[in-house]
Amino acid sequence: MERTWEEAGWEQLAPGVARRRLPGWDATAGLVHGPSAVLMVDAGATLHEGAELRRQAEGVLGRGVTHLALTHPHFDHVLGAAAFAGVEVYAAVGMDRMLGGRRGRDTLRADAVRHGIAGDAALEAVEQLLVPGHPISGDLAVDLGGGREAVLVNVGPGHTGHDIAVLVPGHGGTQSVVFCGDLVEESGEPQAGPDAVPGQWPAALDRLLDLGGEDALYVPGHGAVVDARFVRAQRDELAARFGVS
Repeated sequence: MERTWEEAGWEQLAPGVARRRLPGWDATAGLVHGPSAVLMVDAGATLHEGAELRRQAEGVLGRGVTHLALTHPHFDHVLGAAAFAGVEVYAAVGMDRMLGGRRGRDTLRADAVRHGIAGDAALEAVEQLLVPGHPISGDLAVDLGGGREAVLVNVGPGHTGHDIAVLVPGHGGTQSVVFCGDLVEESGEPQAGPDAVPGQWPAALDRLLDLGGEDALYVPGHGAVVDARFVRAQRDELAARFGVS
């Protein structure tokens, strides 16, 4: 059993805050813990991947994941959610209807298969997918104990119609950390699929920057951790790309 985040293949960003870059699509999974609760940020692309994330977190911490935040409704971030039965699940308002409906689940499965997930694995994950029970329309603080909290904020739309970010305020003099979902990407150009809202994406990044400030660590949905300057530059590139201010 892994005893440290490094042995488990995770990167520790601050005390009580870690992330893992998952194989395949370089998607981020994050984790924030305090004395009384453990929050996972995104769940991977398959039931197997979600189960591995949960096992690794519980192996290092010696206790279970209690909360799961889904940053947006794309297969590489949500299909592992079925491995988190029994935890409290949070997502942007409207994702509960999307993930709980047949049309939304069929779209997720088709997208996963198109990107190389085996059909039976995609079907299994979709059929067991957890529906978020806590819709986020503004912001919501999750108390993790010991003065540590994670703030879930609906900063979208942008990359999709249902984007949240997770702010972990600095604790004991450490930097704040912001899990951005795919509103920010470092390992490739930000992807604007059919569910993107391009005209509002730059404004979503403005809200993200207001949330974290100049000194935070920003964790993209794909790629290496970046700073506010990178986010601001990507915001301006997206504004130029989509012809908005």
